[in-house]
Amino acid sequence: MSLLKFHRTLQPADPQSLPVLIIGQLHHLTTLPFERVSSKLDPRVEKATFTKAVSSLHPAPTDTCSLYLDVARVAALPLKASRHNTASRAHAITKLIQSKTTGVSESIVLVCEKKDLLASACAVARAFPLYSRKTSKLVAAEPPPTVHVEFLLVGDDPASTEITEEDVQTLANVTVGIRLTARIVDAPCNEMNVSGFLAEVEAIAQELGIDAKTIRGTELNEKGFGGIYGVGKAALDPPALAVLSYEPEGATETVAWVGKGIVFDTGGLSIKGKTAMPGMKRDCGGAAAILGGFYTAVKSGFRQNLHAVFCLAENSVGPEATRPDDIHKLYSGSTVEINNTDAEGRLVLADGVVYADRDLKANIILDMATLTGAQGIATGKYHGAILTNSDDWEAKALEIGRRTGDLLSPVPYCPELHFSEFTSAIADMKNSVMDRGNAQVSCAGLFVGAHLGFDYGGSWLHIDMASPVHNGERATGYGVALLAGLFGEHSKARMFRDIAHQPTEKSNKSAPNSVAEPPLKKVCID
Repeated sequence: MSLLKFHRTLQPADPQSLPVLIIGQLHHLTTLPFERVSSKLDPRVEKATFTKAVSSLHPAPTDTCSLYLDVARVAALPLKASRHNTASRAHAITKLIQSKTTGVSESIVLVCEKKDLLASACAVARAFPLYSRKTSKLVAAEPPPTVHVEFLLVGDDPASTEITEEDVQTLANVTVGIRLTARIVDAPCNEMNVSGFLAEVEAIAQELGIDAKTIRGTELNEKGFGGIYGVGKAALDPPALAVLSYEPEGATETVAWVGKGIVFDTGGLSIKGKTAMPGMKRDCGGAAAILGGFYTAVKSGFRQNLHAVFCLAENSVGPEATRPDDIHKLYSGSTVEINNTDAEGRLVLADGVVYADRDLKANIILDMATLTGAQGIATGKYHGAILTNSDDWEAKALEIGRRTGDLLSPVPYCPELHFSEFTSAIADMKNSVMDRGNAQVSCAGLFVGAHLGFDYGGSWLHIDMASPVHNGERATGYGVALLAGLFGEHSKARMFRDIAHQPTEKSNKSAPNSVAEPPLKKVCID
């Protein structure tokens, strides 16, 4: 497992001893003076070789050319990015690195504009997952391989080509959050059960110097959390509601992030088929992203009250399992007739958002969840779905998604037309729709919003990221960068404020040449 180390400036190195991969958009590479990159190629590659290699690149969608044996290469990103894509070409960056990485200490040089710095760095982090149980890799090299991530920023304004110490530290923080999130999602339930997830929450609490609050097992039922308890009560490992709270002096707003943390989803008694169940370890992806995002936000100096609420349960089969036709009373006080035990995520989230409103007094509530298979059909593998009661937040989220690489697409917010899908003759609502062909992604989110109340006076955002949470068999860490950028105006980190379109102040502080990812104690150690 590699250590990522971000640098302000290019570190001179012979590619024969430290392989190098240079990545950029073709128009940036063709205008890049060789002198700016020569320190990574001397003495193996001359200017004429570099120039000829770049001129030979014909990305369709990407292209790579060797500069010296297989230890110095240059790669071109796709020529175009549509209006619903990220201009950084972040997904292509990740794929290129995954296909070209050497597995030893190496350098990755990204040639980009400063506005794409964050998304590009996050794309690198996604290419180096932390979780592995391959026996050949259990005896890791000491020290582990180091991936040196360096940037050549292009632009006419000298200020736009400068990377500060603060920028480097911000990149280190957010990539730790991404890799932490991906590691949790990649881990199987025999390790990352509810107790395992709570241990991750506690480790982050200790790292940040705050206390974690936990309500667990039968106490959930006693306190009225019928959604979380009802979903998780059949499992040997009891369900839990966990909360991390960061409340700095001078805060005037209260933000709550609520994550669905189903550590494994069998479907309950409405059991999934044999081909649908593998991969359900990823059903905690929303809660994992909230944890990584919370770490990133606090480490980067969040200036408002921020709460992270984790709704944790294993949706299992057993004598205590919820049955179809059972009725649960949720934390909102509303009763729910269960007609599908595989529609469990909305039950735990409903308890979480009401807790955020009622107990934490949040005026901005965001929930994030791997909620529906329909999300992948509606918005695809790369775009999460956003449902919100706010035009402004929807527009902002779409833009921030493009800027961070965690893409989003809106789904209709129309409770007056869609919420009737949950009509029950004997309870306040059912938990699954009558017509599965009627805006399933919207309806699932509206179930959560109904418990918060459609007359809720604050802002509510629901993000369904069932498909973007993984790419193939690996987790992506989706959501961390999105959260950091979406609430960037509350950050002391200039990079996040820039992403959120806030005024910035130039720093005159001198900066060292590099910053490694900050330690996470046991969090990032397998």
